[in-house]
Amino acid sequence: MENLQGWLQQASDTALGWLSSPAALSQFALLILAYFAARLLAARIAPVVEHSLTPKPEATHIIARLRRFALQFLPLLLPLLAYALTAVGEGLTRATFGSGEVIAFGKRIFLLLAALEFVRKVLPPGFLKLMGRYILLPVAALYALGILDEVTDYLSAAQVNLGNIQFTALALIRGLIAGSLLFWFGSWSNRQSTGYLKSQPALRPATRELAIKASEVAIFGAAFLLLMSIMGIDLTAVAVLGGALGVGIGLGLQQIAANFVSGIILLLEGQTTVGDYVELDDGSAGTILRMTARACIIETIDGRWVVVPNDNFITSRVVNYSDAGKAHRYSANFSVSYDTDINRVPALIETAVAALPFILSEPDGPSCELNAFGESSVDFEVEYWVNGIEDLTDDYRSKVLFAIWNALKDAGIQMPYPHRVVELRNAPGA
Repeated sequence: MENLQGWLQQASDTALGWLSSPAALSQFALLILAYFAARLLAARIAPVVEHSLTPKPEATHIIARLRRFALQFLPLLLPLLAYALTAVGEGLTRATFGSGEVIAFGKRIFLLLAALEFVRKVLPPGFLKLMGRYILLPVAALYALGILDEVTDYLSAAQVNLGNIQFTALALIRGLIAGSLLFWFGSWSNRQSTGYLKSQPALRPATRELAIKASEVAIFGAAFLLLMSIMGIDLTAVAVLGGALGVGIGLGLQQIAANFVSGIILLLEGQTTVGDYVELDDGSAGTILRMTARACIIETIDGRWVVVPNDNFITSRVVNYSDAGKAHRYSANFSVSYDTDINRVPALIETAVAALPFILSEPDGPSCELNAFGESSVDFEVEYWVNGIEDLTDDYRSKVLFAIWNALKDAGIQMPYPHRVVELRNAPGA
């Protein structure tokens, strides 16, 4: 409070001194002249700059994107021109009269106005606008008031203790700001690199996922090391942390490390990747939606998501239906009565099933085989090939069974139901 009162008293004395000084009043006149000259120049320059930088609406190349990006800074033209003209006026004033505190104060005010326009009209909504509003503008205001150095010295003298590590308040604030910006930029860079890698059709899905993970580790690792350097932390402390992490992995994090290494192996081998339909030894089956450093997320046929650790894909048997090829064989069972001429059935059913549009003739056409002689019926099985693994939902199988039913009905062949013969012995009157 004493420091604040001192600053307010100093500001009051300075303002009164300026109002009573002819030299200060002349500098006020120069500030007003610089502002109106900047408005006149901005009114003439802005349309020319906007016309020359505006690309055609259909243009999407890199030059057009850069020109659209540069146009976003057009609102800064007026305060920056006023700042430049005031800087020229300050140089002339100091060379002529040996003083220029008033015009220097006006120059800093124009810089504050430029920062205000930058936050309001240039920065996109979100994290950057938030940082501009609560970091950039307060710093610019302190600079405009001429007390930024005093505040900086005060924060540099304040000590913050975190265990055995000591920081100045200024270093801690600088680290928080730098860390926020670095990890925001790292997140933005990771999204850009991920989008670029996913748009490369020449890369195999497994190679693409591996490249995405490698770029993510590299980006955030570099951000972390740069932050340590900015905060003045000795990187030997990071080596100690790495040693402690290694001991932790050896003692209690074996499973996490195993899953991480297994994930890298899966991405390198490419035997299972995003989009594959897999079935594990424990009966879990579904389509791989995402592969992370620790686990794979599988979506089952009924829409459930199952998180499967990467280690399961390495240490257990995995059936990859998608990797086996495009064509898959399925079968459907049916029965006919014992009164049927069973020699007619194979050709009849094979013809009916082969007529379905999704049935393949390669690697083999439909094949109807005698399966067994049951208690009440003669049992058959028809095998057929289709593209893809869609029949796991029984969509194709249902259509095949309809075709079998219709073919048998049209041929007058009955599909039996169980019969039971009851024999009564020693019955009265027998």
